[in-house]
Amino acid sequence: MIPDILRIWGASPTSNVGLIWVFNIFLFSYLIGSIPFGILISKLFKLGNIRDIGSGNIGATNVLRTGHKKAAFFTLIMDISKGFVVVYLAKEFLGITASHFAALGVFFGHLFSIFLFFKGGKGVATFIGIQIVLNIYLGIFICITWISIAIISRYSSLSSIISSILSLFILIILNDLSYIWVQIILVFSIITSHRGNIVKLILGKENKIKLT
Repeated sequence: MIPDILRIWGASPTSNVGLIWVFNIFLFSYLIGSIPFGILISKLFKLGNIRDIGSGNIGATNVLRTGHKKAAFFTLIMDISKGFVVVYLAKEFLGITASHFAALGVFFGHLFSIFLFFKGGKGVATFIGIQIVLNIYLGIFICITWISIAIISRYSSLSSIISSILSLFILIILNDLSYIWVQIILVFSIITSHRGNIVKLILGKENKIKLT
């Protein structure tokens, strides 16, 4: 049984105690999100420094460019898992509002890892893990959309941008606006993290991925 004092979350954390919890939850989630699984798994499989390969990104797509599909798969699973686990625990034990701030923390931890001097990945896998907790139907939609576009176009960046943007419209269609403000921040951040890829897509210089 979780003590009632831990369930301080109502519609919004307006008290000083609530603000302290917001900071603590965001900070803890940020630290978990900062764990660079792409680098750790690449070292485990002796693939060298992933930041010196391909785009230099620490995500699963860049790990895939090493040709090691198993390492890329594990990176993908771990990046999804950290988003899922952190937000799930916050939601389960502290409430829905806590999960929103946990989502922001773990996501920005991945984008701006303290262990990598505030550099990191592009957040898509962690974004998916977050969605699975906050709205399972939206999480499934994003996965199906990403995979479909990736198979057709072979562009990971294009898949990420389109699927994340469409998630906003799907939330509206599902009439789930409880965390639309969080979603807007996450989607905007994903688009921003892909700004270099957007330029390459326009110029026809973006690298394609090999899924088979």
